[in-house]
Amino acid sequence: MTGRIVILGGGTGGTLSANRLRRTLGDDVEITVVDQDDRHVYQPGLLFAPFGLSPLDSLVRPRRRQLRPGIGYRRGVVQRVDLDHDRVHLADGAVLPYDLLVIATGARLLPEETEGLATPLRPAQVHTFYDYEGAQALARALAAFDGGRLVVDVVDMPIKCPVAPLEFCFLADWYFRRRGIRDAVSLTYVTPLDAAFTKPVAAAALAGLLARKDIDLVTEFNTGSVEDADGAGGRLVSFDEREVPFDLAVMVPLHGGAAYVEASDGLGDELGFVPVDPRTLQSTARPNIFVIGDAAALPTSKAGSVTHFEGEILTRNVARFLAGQEPDAAFDGHANCFIETGFGKALLIDFNYDTEPLPGRYPAAVGLPLLKESRLNHLGKRMFAWLYWHSLLPGRDVPGVGAAMPRAGKHLPAASRPQAAGAVPHEQHEPHGR
Repeated sequence: MTGRIVILGGGTGGTLSANRLRRTLGDDVEITVVDQDDRHVYQPGLLFAPFGLSPLDSLVRPRRRQLRPGIGYRRGVVQRVDLDHDRVHLADGAVLPYDLLVIATGARLLPEETEGLATPLRPAQVHTFYDYEGAQALARALAAFDGGRLVVDVVDMPIKCPVAPLEFCFLADWYFRRRGIRDAVSLTYVTPLDAAFTKPVAAAALAGLLARKDIDLVTEFNTGSVEDADGAGGRLVSFDEREVPFDLAVMVPLHGGAAYVEASDGLGDELGFVPVDPRTLQSTARPNIFVIGDAAALPTSKAGSVTHFEGEILTRNVARFLAGQEPDAAFDGHANCFIETGFGKALLIDFNYDTEPLPGRYPAAVGLPLLKESRLNHLGKRMFAWLYWHSLLPGRDVPGVGAAMPRAGKHLPAASRPQAAGAVPHEQHEPHGR
């Protein structure tokens, strides 16, 4: 088995794919990872940074140092992929031929798609924690915030880590209570969804948690613009002309795929994500292209756990493709997420294409509690950073945690029985507002 494998993206998906493929295929293949910089950011840590819980400088490591020996690293900006001739064109004029391509360039923030967000009228009052610089600026803004209306707004779906904006609300409640000014702060969570989350059981649990923490919930709000308000503060204005005023806005901008995807004929959808077979992770555009992580147009969460579970299936299917075999339709959409709720506690949810988040235990009857606040889940959340650098990125399996969603330990009602084999539900989110 020989071949040239080019992996676009040196983030979570690209790094773990390269390391898994190197370990599985050995020296018989040439593996090259391409990215535009050498800064690998541990993105889950950006949630904690504004509250002083994660030093920002601890979240960044060199990309090339996360790759196994023998894996090539090429720094450059991808201009386009020539699907007909199996070539990647870089902005510096270089051309990289491939026998198999792995797309792992994730999702990018598109604040310019929302009026007033890219260059807000009051930049000191509009922030995000979804990138390194934004989290850094937001930490300063929170430290200086002594009261008023704080709004957390998800502009549109899908986004990276769909529970992170909710976690920010819960941590903000904890943060202002610790500072003794919670009574002076009004917290509001604004979402384009018709509930706090896409899945009914989890949505009900999370809505109840918001209510208990005195955090207002505004649903079905499709943000059209971020505007200056009369007097101090600003306001979010929806496409149906509803308004939500704020003194400090924490925004989650519209997400899209990498720019080169849109420049590559036939590769991506209208948002720049790459359509794939939801079970094999093989591109619908070409059989020698596979996609992992946030770059994929899949009806599952854009989360690190999903990327980790996808890695096992992708590695197997790349090996099968290079050996002339049919891919294994084994990915079930498995996702699990720790949801930090403040005060040293967290929830855990675990689900896949067929089964929504349910109460019970994970990964078995004596495991971590599901859909229930606990200190054990909080410790799991905080421990994940170590697992990320030492297990997930190196492409190692976590003992007892496989790619397939475990059913043991879950309280499974009759309605949650799996759908017909091969059936995949559509992703539940509002239409984008571009």
